[in-house]
Amino acid sequence: MVRSDPALRQAGGVTQKPRIGTDQDVGDNSGRKGDSLAELLGGRGEALDASLPLVAFGLGWYLGGQSIPVGSAAAVAVGAVVAAWRWWRGARPLAVLVSLFAVLAGALIALRTGNAADFFLVRLVSNAVSGLAWMVSIAVRWPLLGLVVGTVLGQGRRWRRDPELLRAYSRASWVWVGQYAVRLVVFVPLWLTDAVLALGVAQGVLTWPLVAVCVAVSGWVLRRSLPAEHPGLLHPVPPR
Repeated sequence: MVRSDPALRQAGGVTQKPRIGTDQDVGDNSGRKGDSLAELLGGRGEALDASLPLVAFGLGWYLGGQSIPVGSAAAVAVGAVVAAWRWWRGARPLAVLVSLFAVLAGALIALRTGNAADFFLVRLVSNAVSGLAWMVSIAVRWPLLGLVVGTVLGQGRRWRRDPELLRAYSRASWVWVGQYAVRLVVFVPLWLTDAVLALGVAQGVLTWPLVAVCVAVSGWVLRRSLPAEHPGLLHPVPPR
């Protein structure tokens, strides 16, 4: 997917930073101000965009008579259109180029090996690396969810000086680790058995829908982990 980390920044478009120190309600159903990750991280636009070239490869490969060049051409064409659209919509140029490069790299790997399933190898590796990075961030007490949300809110490191927020971000970050684990559990067996069409479908199903579920569940864990008297994400409380 966190965007940055592919999974977080997949959560959609250009995020507007809430005004710190105001009573702006960013959509928290629990009643606290500023606790909704869905609002802070955006929608599902980028996650949906990221899945389109992968689905295009699977469909192109199948409809083209299981042709890797046809599938690759379809994926690159869709990836280029998506990249142009995101750029026009104001996405960061580096993020757009990285996404397009991943599609090109997948196509080149599949063409080089002659195995259509290898088109998805880049995504398998990126999910494994991302999951490991999230686990390490939790272990060293710099949870990536806190880093990303803290940056969106313009808080710098103030969130980390709040013991309750630090603990809540660490717990909620495990949900993101689970997101990568779910993908790998599904993707790896399909890749090992060269199930190209199934990989294309699974990539679509486990991209933006899974990101949406992950954002919702991690937001719930985050809120449940904070004491009732805590003022919320917008207002870190330094230790007394």
